[in-house]
Amino acid sequence: QVQLVESGGGLVQAGGSLRLSCRFSGRTPRAYAMGWFRQAPVKEREFVAAIIWSGGATYYTDAVKGRFTISRDNVEITGYLQMDSLKPEDTGAYYCAASSTFFSGNYYTQAARYDYWGQGTQVTVSS
Repeated sequence: QVQLVESGGGLVQAGGSLRLSCRFSGRTPRAYAMGWFRQAPVKEREFVAAIIWSGGATYYTDAVKGRFTISRDNVEITGYLQMDSLKPEDTGAYYCAASSTFFSGNYYTQAARYDYWGQGTQVTVSS
């Protein structure tokens, strides 16, 4: 069974930083991409960032460009989301996801392209 386990969420003041981690637990499938999505209360889940596992191409939603950085460790098979200059509107549950299907890069901004999801980690940014 494939599981994704997130960690690193918490409470931080506006302007602060957090680093989220996402690792595979159990069987590790071949992953073509890893993505991060977030969901604020009473809002739909939205795309945040994605990275192509081989090659490292990255994609970001406009709201986080220049503030968030997605990366991966090929040895540890772990993904990261470094979040700097956090704003109250970044508050929400953050989910990592992995895709075992190859798509053209931009398709990984869509939640439906992912096969495995973590349980989510809460990020709260106070003003």
